[in-house]
Amino acid sequence: MKVLKKTLLLAAIGSSLFATAASAEQVNLTWQMWTGSETDTKSWQHLAEMVTAKYPDIKVTLTTTGWVDYWTRLPVLAASGQLADIVSMQSLRMPNFYSLLEPLNDRIEADKFDVGAFTPSIIGGMSVDKQLYGLPYDVGPWVIYYNQDALEAAGVPLPKPGWTLAEFTDAAKKLTKDGKYGFGITPTNYSVLAAAWGDKYVNDAGELDLTSTSAVAAADRLIGFAAKDKIAPLVPSGGANPGDVVQGRFNSGNVAMYIDGPWSIIGMKGQAKFKIGLTTLPREEGELSAVTAGSGFGISTTSKNKDAAWKAIQVLTSPEALSYLAEQGRALPARTASQSAWYKVAAKDITNGGEAIDYSLAHSVPYVITNNWAAVENLFNQYFPPAFAGSVDAKQTMESIQSLAQQ
Repeated sequence: MKVLKKTLLLAAIGSSLFATAASAEQVNLTWQMWTGSETDTKSWQHLAEMVTAKYPDIKVTLTTTGWVDYWTRLPVLAASGQLADIVSMQSLRMPNFYSLLEPLNDRIEADKFDVGAFTPSIIGGMSVDKQLYGLPYDVGPWVIYYNQDALEAAGVPLPKPGWTLAEFTDAAKKLTKDGKYGFGITPTNYSVLAAAWGDKYVNDAGELDLTSTSAVAAADRLIGFAAKDKIAPLVPSGGANPGDVVQGRFNSGNVAMYIDGPWSIIGMKGQAKFKIGLTTLPREEGELSAVTAGSGFGISTTSKNKDAAWKAIQVLTSPEALSYLAEQGRALPARTASQSAWYKVAAKDITNGGEAIDYSLAHSVPYVITNNWAAVENLFNQYFPPAFAGSVDAKQTMESIQSLAQQ
């Protein structure tokens, strides 16, 4: 009887210890993400459930906000110690917020995680000083969208990937007639085109350098599209977002070409009433340097479950997860092997869509920006429009922006 009681007691203790261990192993992670629609939210929720499917002891609770609210709230959450375990991050905002995220290089090395499976330029975009702070889920090179119907009506050959600035300008001039323009520009196109042309606007020390000969030359070319060649309409200097204005003009058929990323294809298909085509940014001399942007997921420095969060973000950026997003048309995957699924959905019926993006990715480079880039772009939006109107030249424009950006 004593032996039986002792056995039962040990069994009870063992059962209790097992229950405690099981309870301790259960991890609840939080994940903050932006969303643009209910469909978007469902896609992100599906990814959260994929984490639990692979790791039953990890549950991910998703919290979403709109795009603008996300970036407004992020510093507030950080200051109040309320960051989620998993923080979503865009490459263009990484220089501003990387200090909120856990460096990943040591984990990558320890687990022999293959970053080579991702498009190199977005790995660069998610890094600061060669330290990776987030695993990317998408990548997008800036490309030229064109109105195929307008080009064919004007007798302009459909542009091939790798076309030159001279070819682009000639096409835009032929397309500018009857109150319509060949090209729609925005002030923030400056850095995208400067990079494509091989002009530097950030020096080797990572500092903004808009007054260099190279930077001013790129500004002069951009300004010349509107002020000299008259192939681009003027854009507002305040109020409406210039990018939204130009995209609206393209969708309505008032401009034949404009710059955007692959993320706009799905939304545009339902708005444009003409055949859409894609090509690369025009190059000046030598090879094209197509800048890319994208987003991914990092681990907050304040997370108490960093090991579990590391497992989770690997699932969120896994081939299975990115193929799922691609099939929804949601994102051009950062993993090169998963990109074909996106082409079949999002780029379907887009003339030369796959070719233009493939070429751009093959010639892609990280988007070089400074840690005050948001302020710099605001200054672009303020000071380029008067230059487009011919009121001030490129040198004066760049000197003004450089001076104010350093204050």
